[in-house]
Amino acid sequence: MADAKVIPFDDDRSRNGAPQRSVRRRTGAGRRKSVAESAREIPVGSVPGQLGGERAAPGDAAAGDATDPVTASDGASSVPGAGGWDERIAGGLAFLRRRLTGDYDVDEFGYDKELTDQVLMSLLRPMYAKYFRVEVKGIENIPSEGGALVVANHSGTLPLDGLMMQVAVHDNHPAGRHLRLLAADLVFVLPVINELARKAGHTLACTEDAERLLQQGEVVGVMPEGFKGIGKPFSERYKLQRFGRGGFVSTALRAGTPIVPCSIVGAEEIYPMIGNAKTLARLLGFPYFPITPTFPWLGPLGAVPLPTKWTIQFGEPIPTDGYPPEAAEDPMLMFNLTDQVREQIQHTLYKLLVQRRSVFF
Repeated sequence: MADAKVIPFDDDRSRNGAPQRSVRRRTGAGRRKSVAESAREIPVGSVPGQLGGERAAPGDAAAGDATDPVTASDGASSVPGAGGWDERIAGGLAFLRRRLTGDYDVDEFGYDKELTDQVLMSLLRPMYAKYFRVEVKGIENIPSEGGALVVANHSGTLPLDGLMMQVAVHDNHPAGRHLRLLAADLVFVLPVINELARKAGHTLACTEDAERLLQQGEVVGVMPEGFKGIGKPFSERYKLQRFGRGGFVSTALRAGTPIVPCSIVGAEEIYPMIGNAKTLARLLGFPYFPITPTFPWLGPLGAVPLPTKWTIQFGEPIPTDGYPPEAAEDPMLMFNLTDQVREQIQHTLYKLLVQRRSVFF
């Protein structure tokens, strides 16, 4: 593999739940009606809470009786085929048909919203909810509409923190927003990973792509530490590395979008990096080759991350729309804003570390 090339961000080049069990009531004869018998008694065109085309009056047993054979306690029909497995199977088959025929939409960056929502998020969600048990704070600080630049710390040897942050925004934001991450060029030269990253909405960490996404009203995520953060030794955990020359601030100023600092606790400990095989890393074209207490000694098992407890906190947004257009070219302003974002993230990291009870709980 050719040597990985890290593109500076300021480079100006182009480039739900399971179906309810049917509830039945006993007849006067003391026996249970079958589902088929109950279905035959339903007038054509009836809906839950409405019989014979007339809406049941409030308090009527037909409208609110939880033991009614037609209407379950949550208001969903208990007749097989109405909102149950039949619809799920039909939806799955329709999804497969669209994938096979190419009848689906992607944007200019390759983002496939349907595949992301229905497949990729479903694959990441068990790790997010059950394995790392991510707790999200301050999600309301991400605007409900318009562009926003989320700036986060980077750690963990492998970039799982970016993926968990994407799930956090996708599953918790009240407006159902999607996070579009800016990644290093190494991501887009790896087979399979390249296609999945594009499908999930991620793109190259360059100024042009970032500005276009922000101007289109997208929520964009960037981790300015880059490989310096994700590949730092365990002894330097939760100590932010340099944020570059402030390219992300310049991009936010040009687009007039707020900067939302984000602090992630828990990712530093998933792969405690106690060494770096630099010679092997150069041979493989990687920025580093991690040595952890379990990898490479345990082989593939050593690649399993430790089940740490995560917290992701989104801080108060820093507005940029009040600055004049030429502010994006002011190096002193970019330095000050970059330092402000970095200090806010670092302070929140220390605060979260003091609050947590344990690395794993």
